[in-house]
Amino acid sequence: MSGDAAPGELDTDVPRYLTIARELRAEIANLEPGDALPTEVELCERFGVSRMTARAGVKRLVDEGLLYRVRGRGTFVARPPIHRQAGNLLSFSQEMRARGLRPSSEILELAQQVAPKDVARALGLPPGGRVIVVRRRRLADDLPMALEKTQLIPACASVLAADLEHGSLHAALEESGRVPAVARGTVTPQPATAEDAELLEIPVRTPLLVETRVVYDTTNTAIEHTETRYSPTRYIFDIELHRPGMGSAER
Repeated sequence: MSGDAAPGELDTDVPRYLTIARELRAEIANLEPGDALPTEVELCERFGVSRMTARAGVKRLVDEGLLYRVRGRGTFVARPPIHRQAGNLLSFSQEMRARGLRPSSEILELAQQVAPKDVARALGLPPGGRVIVVRRRRLADDLPMALEKTQLIPACASVLAADLEHGSLHAALEESGRVPAVARGTVTPQPATAEDAELLEIPVRTPLLVETRVVYDTTNTAIEHTETRYSPTRYIFDIELHRPGMGSAER
């Protein structure tokens, strides 16, 4: 009967890669984030399967967010998804450090360009106005978490001199006298493009959580338009809703 196979033996009633995934899933529960998974060769020997079958079993758990791959190093146990409070304006660096993780970034693009019409309108710029573009891959303990494209008003150009690989963009804005105070935006689903998949190390067309927001400083001036593309297995958005006219104590 299905489910009666002993550990290390393949259940003949289900596809072999699913049996491998099932056994590895049970083992992961007793491992710590960052622990290495056996290599494909070791899994092949253990389960008596081809590398393609072993790879399919591991991929199943990668797709579920339980494992992650690091090119050239191997496959590792993933951290639980980061819970983000949708009502808090925190920088990525602040969020990661608050969870005991080491934030870092890879600069994908630094440029000045003519703002797209929707961005110019959101930032209160005239048609043809220029913006500062900062595009980064955001990582926590070297694990890709999100892709971020920020477009800033020209008055914020001084941030280009800051260390945006190890430091915080919002901290650089504060140092320039532009303190981020309020953000308004939306979160929508979009399929991962080929570039998204490569940079986030996920399958193509994986549903992403895409947050688009406009950030205002303490003078209520729009200073930043940012699109952030989050891996859905690494981020969860938490929300708190209040019934109109009722405080938290009356819920």
